Amino acid sequence: MKIKGFLVKIISTFFYVGFLPLVPGTFGSMAGVLVFYLVKGSVILQAVATLLVLLAGFISCGEAEKVFKKKDPKFVVIDEVAGMLISLSFLPDYSLKVVVMAFLLFRILDTLKPYPASRLEDLHGGVGIMSDDILAGVYANIILQVVLRALSFKTV
Repeated sequence: MKIKGFLVKIISTFFYVGFLPLVPGTFGSMAGVLVFYLVKGSVILQAVATLLVLLAGFISCGEAEKVFKKKDPKFVVIDEVAGMLISLSFLPDYSLKVVVMAFLLFRILDTLKPYPASRLEDLHGGVGIMSDDILAGVYANIILQVVLRALSFKTV
């Protein structure tokens, strides 16, 4: 049981990033950007990394509530890592400016929790912890897809 608790802590806090002070969600999002840069050369690696983080998040977050004895503990940040990776998925451009835009958009949407994200965090366990960040990532990605394509559209 001790090993399971240890693994849940490591995974859910994304290797203890969630214990960094003041803004753990922001640090978790930065960790997502780091993961993205480690796999950005390959669409397949990006997809696999995103799916693995999602799977690890769904599995560990519900258990983390039990281990930490708190509902949606602030230091559980694998949900931010997953949301950030979703924000950066399949974009037509990965310049530094675009990555910064994705980061800022994701953080704003994760904080504001536009409908129905605000309702999703009321779900129980790992689904509740992960879902609002996944949706914030989807929202950020859709906005970036539209903006980047609109900016690259040229009339003949």
